[in-house]
Amino acid sequence: MELMVIFQYVVENVKKIRKPKPWKHSEPITRAQLAKIRDEFWDTAPYNGGRKAEIWAALRAAAEAELVLAQAIIDCAGVIVQNDDLTICYDERGAKYELPKYVLSEPINLIQDN
Repeated sequence: MELMVIFQYVVENVKKIRKPKPWKHSEPITRAQLAKIRDEFWDTAPYNGGRKAEIWAALRAAAEAELVLAQAIIDCAGVIVQNDDLTICYDERGAKYELPKYVLSEPINLIQDN
């Protein structure tokens, strides 16, 4: 009986992730420009702390996946989600991971590449 109560508590208190609310970049950007700034973020973010090989890789995979798969990745990696849009997360050691919206979704002012 105790195990069932613990399981129910865990299930009810896990944040279900979602895409960030619509947002606007400071100026219209192309898909190629967005890809470039995303790559720059993922290339440099691991140097800001945390565990590169594990959590940063899981966060990137989740950011680039559909929501159902992203949820599974986050759950399996043991990531603690503070904001359900993944903008602020923690690992089990308490290291904080901040993800900008531009790695999680596209801006409303995305323009076609030329």
